[in-house]
Amino acid sequence: MKVIFSRKGFDSAAGGVPSPIINGRPISIPIPTNHRSDTTYGQLGLGDIVSRITKERYTGDSLCHHDPMFQGEKCAFGQTSAAQSHLANNGVGVGDVFLFFGLFSELNGRGRHHRLFGFLQVEEVEHVGANPTSANQPHGFETRHPHTMGKWNANNTIYLGPGKVASTSENELRLSNTIDNVSLWKIPSWLKKAGLTYHRRESRWGDDDTLQVVGRGQEFITDITGNSEACAWLDETLKRINGRKSEYSERE
Repeated sequence: MKVIFSRKGFDSAAGGVPSPIINGRPISIPIPTNHRSDTTYGQLGLGDIVSRITKERYTGDSLCHHDPMFQGEKCAFGQTSAAQSHLANNGVGVGDVFLFFGLFSELNGRGRHHRLFGFLQVEEVEHVGANPTSANQPHGFETRHPHTMGKWNANNTIYLGPGKVASTSENELRLSNTIDNVSLWKIPSWLKKAGLTYHRRESRWGDDDTLQVVGRGQEFITDITGNSEACAWLDETLKRINGRKSEYSERE
């Protein structure tokens, strides 16, 4: 089984500011776009928030790349190009788990940090290709998924399955070890031994269970097959995001 730490939402490059934590709840803001979308921030109920945090650089009328897409307890997530090749080359598929993380802060911009905000437990993998149509729209999602619109690379893919976003900003879902260096993570002790793609350089891994995360890249993969400590950590993490007992079970 693989766990994929998947970077998503606003940050200093995409959107220019962190996503906000409002009344104790992390609100991941989808990145802005000007193509392959018919979804605005206003349609997602984020118009006032995005106007405020970006000082009206983006408003409720601005288009966004609504992905990953959550509805009820389901998630649809699209990937393409080099990032999808990385997932495919590492055998990511049914039974694996995406843990979505992003850059967050309080609504006033203070306390910037990375944190986990949602998950997807993969049940289906749809290879929709370079020229998707409305027929590729995932069932049960009211908003048109961006990876079913326009032209993409040939490896354009959508991952589907149970998923949810966190409703609280508890410390256990926080990744950053400090506010001075948001990319210095406090990691579970098993991760250094298991390894993480794009993080093979030994100097990134501290002796105090810290990891200096690379500044770029979307999908970081670790294989936890047969690792009972890692599986227990994942189970607990999904429970915290879910707000209830997880149905996770390890794929042999």
